[in-house]
Amino acid sequence: MTQPPAGLGTLATEQSDPRYSGIDTLPTEEIARLMNAADAAVPAAVATAVPAISAAIDGIAERMSSGGRLLYVGAGTSGRLAVLDASECPPTFGTDPELVQGIIAGGDTALTRSVEGAEDDAEAGAAIIRAKEVGPLDSVVGISASGRAPYVVAAVAEARRLGALTVGLGCNTATPLSAAADHAIEVIVGPEIVTGSTRLKAGTAQKLVLNMISTITMVKCGRTYGNYMIEVSASNSKLVDRAARIVADITGAEVPAAREALEEAGHDVKTAVVMIERGLDPDDARSLLAAHGDRLATALRRG
Repeated sequence: MTQPPAGLGTLATEQSDPRYSGIDTLPTEEIARLMNAADAAVPAAVATAVPAISAAIDGIAERMSSGGRLLYVGAGTSGRLAVLDASECPPTFGTDPELVQGIIAGGDTALTRSVEGAEDDAEAGAAIIRAKEVGPLDSVVGISASGRAPYVVAAVAEARRLGALTVGLGCNTATPLSAAADHAIEVIVGPEIVTGSTRLKAGTAQKLVLNMISTITMVKCGRTYGNYMIEVSASNSKLVDRAARIVADITGAEVPAAREALEEAGHDVKTAVVMIERGLDPDDARSLLAAHGDRLATALRRG
């Protein structure tokens, strides 16, 4: 049987909080209020890590602008959050699925059920990084609430050895993951309401940080115009409607005219905006965008 890492019981995320010792005897509403109060402390913990988060994002965005990828690596809850955040990038920002990838210890099976021992397999963590052909333009974010998952630590260490930018996202201080990474993001949320259940506050903190990493990176890479998701993939009726409203908001056109331009543009928001703003046909609008690095703000010469 695999032995727990030495000192695991000393971690903040593993401690038992006496405030919650009697939750099994409390009415449902009181437990819910306790959980809500505990969760309310998470954004403040994330706020203390904003400088570290920002530095990591600047490095990621710089590499992505030069053609690099962003890979998240995690185990258990952290791995599922990694895959979730990565999977949202194509529909939200129109990215190729290969650009932002989520890797979970144990593979796809681990998305829906526990794969025993997967997070302890350091060699598998290093091997997946080699298999992904990670290089100097890439960024790898390791995610582990404890900061000690061998699979994640080894993946980050291997990515760093290969020249990638590396980030360690955890919820304890001075961990092996922090030591292995170029950028350490430590969001200290303290003990969980159910002792050691890091899918709770720690998971919420990780989700908030991943939201920042992916969203701000895409903003820095020109995949928004102001706060509009101009790369949205209009793949269903809801998203077609959203795309038309985005075109209308940016250009000041009526929604029917915006929808017509969007259809002519093959449901590409940026092309439709340039068509309306510059009075161009779809091909000329695409050419103008291409001449400005496919950045809408530059093509429209917005200050």
